[in-house]
Amino acid sequence: MALYHGEKIKLFALTASEKLAKEVSDLLGVPLSGCQISRFADGEVGVNIDETVRGHKVFVVQSTSSPVNEHLMELLIFIDALKRASAREINIVMPYYGYSRQDRKAKSREPISAKLVADLLTAAGATRIICLDLHAPQIQGFFNIPIDNLQGMPLFHKYIEEKKIDNFVVVSPDHGGAARARRLAEPFEADIAIIDKRRPRPNVSEVMGIIGNVEGKNCVIIDDLIDTAGTVYNACQALKKAGAQKVYMFASHAILSGPAVERLSTAGFEKVVLTNSIELPDSKKFPQLEIISIGGLISKAIERVLDDLPLSPLFDSERK
Repeated sequence: MALYHGEKIKLFALTASEKLAKEVSDLLGVPLSGCQISRFADGEVGVNIDETVRGHKVFVVQSTSSPVNEHLMELLIFIDALKRASAREINIVMPYYGYSRQDRKAKSREPISAKLVADLLTAAGATRIICLDLHAPQIQGFFNIPIDNLQGMPLFHKYIEEKKIDNFVVVSPDHGGAARARRLAEPFEADIAIIDKRRPRPNVSEVMGIIGNVEGKNCVIIDDLIDTAGTVYNACQALKKAGAQKVYMFASHAILSGPAVERLSTAGFEKVVLTNSIELPDSKKFPQLEIISIGGLISKAIERVLDDLPLSPLFDSERK
């Protein structure tokens, strides 16, 4: 049994986030508890928890990344097992929130899947959610339980300082990301630019123009996630044509579906900086890739939750 400041706690890793959970375990000094995740012949998920969780504050680390439905169902069943085993609290550390892009009705008769996922997690028995850089911050309003939306921005600030990237403009790949670009730019008093794009259909984008001056500048593109990389590939090409020098790409979530790796490795980026919110297999790694770990951020968040301290200090850049 692990004790933290007198509290009985347990830390579990599910299949999507085993490496990240191990890092968090080492940083907290709390060993990972044992559990067995299995599949029946027809694909149904089976769960067995190897030790008692009665009366414990439990933390479960699981991103709902590809295969999204498999990892989400695994998480829901595990939460149900914890609830039925009388866990005192069930805290879900879900760095990447699957279905987060479906956060509103853009067309008639569309679902709001991000709300459905929130309802499923709550109904299963989760008592707190800890996420990283939700695609839309208003998703927090879909929950009637506490949710902490951690931010990768301080990690990106630190990277820019350590690598001494200078004479740069922060670029948003679309109008919706302008506020995110401004948050990255503010500590450095850097200018921002916006890629004016249109999206004729899902996962397809076309650059219409660039709002702002990028000629002779290094460019830092910032986004919350990269899926097929079509948008950022076109953005990099457009910035180069507009006279930009080096182009860097920063994003919190490395979905990297389909042609993403090829696009990122051939677009002309100096570096593509991503976090390990989603564990990448070796087949999705490429020379320009640099991965920043969020293990320290998550471990500090867990410490603060256990000590009843605010998480807001974790949102601030050390540069400020």
